[in-house]
Amino acid sequence: MLALTDNEFNPDGYWNNPIAKVLYTPTYEDVDLFDQNGYDLTQLERHYAYSNYIKPKKQRDYRYAIKQDWFTQDLQIEGPVLNHSSLFERKAYTGPALTQLQHWAKELPLIHKIISIQAKWGLDFSMDYVDRQGNAFEILHWEWDSFDYNEISAIKLEIEPRLQSIDWTDAANALVKYKHEWHHLDFFAQSDWKCNYFGVPKERFKMVIWK
Repeated sequence: MLALTDNEFNPDGYWNNPIAKVLYTPTYEDVDLFDQNGYDLTQLERHYAYSNYIKPKKQRDYRYAIKQDWFTQDLQIEGPVLNHSSLFERKAYTGPALTQLQHWAKELPLIHKIISIQAKWGLDFSMDYVDRQGNAFEILHWEWDSFDYNEISAIKLEIEPRLQSIDWTDAANALVKYKHEWHHLDFFAQSDWKCNYFGVPKERFKMVIWK
């Protein structure tokens, strides 16, 4: 049902190349809507992505991120349906890129939001369930963030076999059976219950990206 891609994280957490656009000067709009605990890129970060040979991927309207597929699934309209499964990255800055940002920050202090970013990697897996009787719920939505490449790589290797081994149809049937134990819980309590049920590490996400 699930196919594990061969995509891997980039161990290099830094962008080094400056933005080469002639006469370009960042404005307020280029750093607006800064995402301090996720992976959405500001317009300024997107410029650096292109200057460092990475094309950000669009997510829902204006949102862009550095992401790759993690697990994939053939098109499904009922039963266990993979909502999304991604590898995320957010870059810090060094070398000429950092020097350029520091120069611009003298006139636009908001750029210190970008300067203060520390490299971050994230795993995101979401499996839903729907059927013709009207049931609709998340079987498992699991996220893990880290500022340490070696740590995130180890967690990725640990959890992949577990996710591949789950019979998601059986899992959905079991969650319906045990619905009285988890459905009334709040977001975090539901997450803890399901992580415990599936034998996966407790989630860790929404880590503030500023150093």
